[in-house]
Amino acid sequence: MDNKDYDNAIGVVAAGNNIKTVPELIITYKKEIEKNNNNKLLFDKVSYRCSKLVTRSYSTSFSIGVRCLNSAIRQAVYSIYGFVRFADEIVDSFHQYNKVKLLDDFESDLYKSLSEGISLNPILNSFQHTVKRYDIPEELIQAFLKSMRADLYKTSYNELELKQYIYGSADVVGLMCLKVFVNGDRQMYDDLKHSATKLGSAFQKVNFLRDVKDDMEELHRAYFPQLRHSKLEEGSKNEILKDIYHDYRIALKGIKKLPKNARLGVYIAYVYYLGLTKKIERTKAEELMKKRIRISNLRKVILLAKAYIVIKIGLF
Repeated sequence: MDNKDYDNAIGVVAAGNNIKTVPELIITYKKEIEKNNNNKLLFDKVSYRCSKLVTRSYSTSFSIGVRCLNSAIRQAVYSIYGFVRFADEIVDSFHQYNKVKLLDDFESDLYKSLSEGISLNPILNSFQHTVKRYDIPEELIQAFLKSMRADLYKTSYNELELKQYIYGSADVVGLMCLKVFVNGDRQMYDDLKHSATKLGSAFQKVNFLRDVKDDMEELHRAYFPQLRHSKLEEGSKNEILKDIYHDYRIALKGIKKLPKNARLGVYIAYVYYLGLTKKIERTKAEELMKKRIRISNLRKVILLAKAYIVIKIGLF
């Protein structure tokens, strides 16, 4: 008898004084199971709403892309974003707290939730539900947490270390989402894995360029090997951009092969990041070291409209 069955049995015993026959006992037991299941379903629903709130609060651009996914898979993607966002906030934002302990506790609570099927942290509760529903491999989660932990002590990276860090911090997030998109189609997952990781890599490298000022001045991190001993210059910026555009070309081939329920949302994210990349390309390196580049809300709407038209009239 597992914990759920035990709790249900206790509920039946509590009502035992009013039960006189075996059929009545069985009916009462089934009602207790249904009651507990309904309570968990409500909690799961609230948990997913919390993940959705986290997504909309921390990233308007990403939330736009998620809203363009089919409604059947939105909740799962919200839950993935909520999980990775909270871990990222621990290592990047909570400087006045013991970040090592926070991340240790977060990881411990995650694995406990995966074992028990529930967490009173709604972000972890929704994520563990998605992990189990879509069979997300534990190795992807471990790789992600390894990269987050690196942010607690590493301040610079060589080429191999950067590749490993990006795999854990971005590529595996794309693979988690891909598991949701293909919904059990192993062949499709294997076919699209490479392009999904390239999209994650491109997005992460763009984030590094966009945030280069804050990363170097506030967090004292230099992710790109070219910046280990000097600030960003035009030559190093263009070298990094060349690599990003190479990733985009591979990623786009995969986006075209995604299931229809995911294609529009992912393409919108691609178009947004491509627009941000081009704006970074037009911005001098010295300016990137002074301010964080953004896409205006008006420009986001224009990009969204263009992406929608491309998908809907079949130009993609």
